[in-house]
Amino acid sequence: MRILKLGSKGTDVMEIQSLLKKIGYNPGAIDGLFGWQTRQAVINFQKNNNLTPDGIIGPQTYKVLKPLLLGYDIYYIKSGDTFWDIAKRYYTTVNKIVAANPGLNPYELQVGQKIVVPYGIDVVDTNIDYTYEIMERDIEGLKARYPFIEVGVAGKSVLGKNLYYIRLGKGSNQVFYNASHHALEWITTPLLMKFTENFLKSFTDGKNIRGYDLQQIWNKSSIYIIPMVNPDGVDLVLNGLSPDNPYYEQLLKWNDTGLPFSKVWSANIRGVDLNHNYDALWEEYKKIAEKLGYDKPGPRRYPGEYPESEPESKAVADFTRKHNFKLTLSYHSQGQVIYWNFQNMAPPVARTIGEMFSRASGYRLEETYGTASYSGYKDWFIKEYRRPGYTIEVGKGTNPLPISQFPMIYNNNEEILLLAAIV
Repeated sequence: MRILKLGSKGTDVMEIQSLLKKIGYNPGAIDGLFGWQTRQAVINFQKNNNLTPDGIIGPQTYKVLKPLLLGYDIYYIKSGDTFWDIAKRYYTTVNKIVAANPGLNPYELQVGQKIVVPYGIDVVDTNIDYTYEIMERDIEGLKARYPFIEVGVAGKSVLGKNLYYIRLGKGSNQVFYNASHHALEWITTPLLMKFTENFLKSFTDGKNIRGYDLQQIWNKSSIYIIPMVNPDGVDLVLNGLSPDNPYYEQLLKWNDTGLPFSKVWSANIRGVDLNHNYDALWEEYKKIAEKLGYDKPGPRRYPGEYPESEPESKAVADFTRKHNFKLTLSYHSQGQVIYWNFQNMAPPVARTIGEMFSRASGYRLEETYGTASYSGYKDWFIKEYRRPGYTIEVGKGTNPLPISQFPMIYNNNEEILLLAAIV
């Protein structure tokens, strides 16, 4: 991590501001600008943690902050320790410590024994610009807190970033949720990440969510989640174009809109629209796209040289082929609408399920039209498997949606994410 100090800007500043606020220090607005109030919050944190109070987040201060960002610490048992005492020290619960250390008997602790201690704070922040780096760290934190979950890599992006997947449950009814095919629509990633954390938190505590029995879902179903399909594009939108990007010169040419990447870029780092890169009337879409001027790499709608030409879309398609998904949800923004059909290939039950999703969320149930009707992941899934697949457009306004919409988006979609696992 780079050194952060007065005048620093960016998503890493925003993340630190959010953490400071979460643990009781007031950095002012969570805006990614390291101002005087943020500096004072850092100084107060440093004073309380026996660090040099210089208001600068250098290696030593970051070393203390990192476990808090991850949401857990590694602790070595001392003489006389109990889980109860450790829980009080970390403002957490005995139940959370037990969940993070399966197979460990709390009544037979050994001096020097290494344990994972989750802090009494959530891992996933939902008031910040959600980059790949933040998501990767959150996945590490969730895996440490809930070691019984399966975390893996479905493939890699053009720039070599991992396309992580998370599995919730152990049942035979497999469903698949994905988000952020489009870079501007990154708000859908924290939606799936926060759902993952809330599910695990309630499941561990033996609680239900919205009346849904999580133990029953866990035993019956397996929910597979790829929270960020387009990590290169998301980071381009949120962090800007770096001169060391291997596509630096091409990207400057491809973005011929006169607007910054943060306002217009939906494609992957090679200028291909990943949600038009699947083999579902791809040739027809390509002809339409060419007539509309989307015949070369650019911010959106260019379908690539051939279906699954991009490592990201190929990884998602291959991941689908390796499983037996009964239903899929692809999250996009915006419009508060659920698309459910493709060329009348969806089974009759797909509309019935879509109506259930519509009632749960308040979103309209519709069929796609125009250029949105071709070569998307949902279209390909329906064409290949004749099973229910849905594109869900969250939020309202112009992409990228402001993170201030997140509470509304989450509230609208939480029941869909639970219901989809059991319908």
